[in-house]
Amino acid sequence: MKYASEMHNTCLPWLFLSLSLILFTTTRAKVPAVIVFGDSSVDSGNNNVISTLLKSNFRPYGRDFYGGHPTGRFCNGRIPPDFISEAFGLKPAIPAYLDPAYNISDFATGVCFASAGTGYDSATSKVLNVIPLWKELEYYKEYQQKLRAYVGEKAANQILGKALYLMSIGTNDFLENYYIFPTRQSQFSVRQYQDFLLGLCENFIRELHGLGVRKLSITGLPPMGCLPLERATNILGQNECQDEYNNVALEFNWKLEGLVIKLNKELLGMRMVSAPAYDIFYQIIRRPSLFGFEVTGVACCSTGTFEMSYLCNRFNPFTCSDANKFVFWDAFHPTEKTNKIISDHLIPGLLAKFSH
Repeated sequence: MKYASEMHNTCLPWLFLSLSLILFTTTRAKVPAVIVFGDSSVDSGNNNVISTLLKSNFRPYGRDFYGGHPTGRFCNGRIPPDFISEAFGLKPAIPAYLDPAYNISDFATGVCFASAGTGYDSATSKVLNVIPLWKELEYYKEYQQKLRAYVGEKAANQILGKALYLMSIGTNDFLENYYIFPTRQSQFSVRQYQDFLLGLCENFIRELHGLGVRKLSITGLPPMGCLPLERATNILGQNECQDEYNNVALEFNWKLEGLVIKLNKELLGMRMVSAPAYDIFYQIIRRPSLFGFEVTGVACCSTGTFEMSYLCNRFNPFTCSDANKFVFWDAFHPTEKTNKIISDHLIPGLLAKFSH
């Protein structure tokens, strides 16, 4: 009896550990990878290797990232897909597809195809010579082939079908294209341009579905009238948020939600959500002290009014010492702290929707 008791006591911890590992693996397998499309809000470094002026692979970018290394993320640290990946039990930083430091073994559990400065509209990507959305899709198709060669057809199809896909895009279509250059304004009213972009969005999602994508979270526009760059140029409005741009964002997001409902009905097996990031971001901007921030009108880097990319560099003496006090890192992009608060707001909904 003593021997049986000892065996029982010895086996129980191992049995518990084995069951825990099985449960962890099963949970993790429900989202085996996080795959990202979009613009600088989610780009983890693809622009590093293309011929564009829109880069961030130098200090002070990345100063609060692991090891203090600039990666090409437009932030002092991590961006939302990194936090979302970690929440699903995957790696805490998603690599860029074009980064030569990584290969298919790294990309099997998560990969980013996003490119800073891009938009739904191919004309937007031409402004700063970045990767258009259709090219992101071509890279994804290439990735599918590499993944099948790496893990086999069956395993690859499992990963691709169960992966969580993130999309965050659209701001540049308005702020770097429509409101800057006359071409689209001569062709469309702002509401017509919204509909034009949503048509491109629908086509892209239908293509993704045809390629086996089944779990998709798509983020609409942020309160883009409150970005430091837009506030700096709103001189007549005493550098407050530009309400027109925020209203355009809200209307676009409302239409996007309608598109998500429609495509969930029409696309067999598709589970798609419109991630509600606007409201939490706007709350942070309007009531920063509630979230532990001190500065919201200007960014941490340089003067915080118009600088980003090469204008936000390590030689600038005005860059803040503590980015956690600031909502924005540069004139266009939030700090890691802001990214984490927004991500933490979205993650429970994503886990509830896609963890089964």
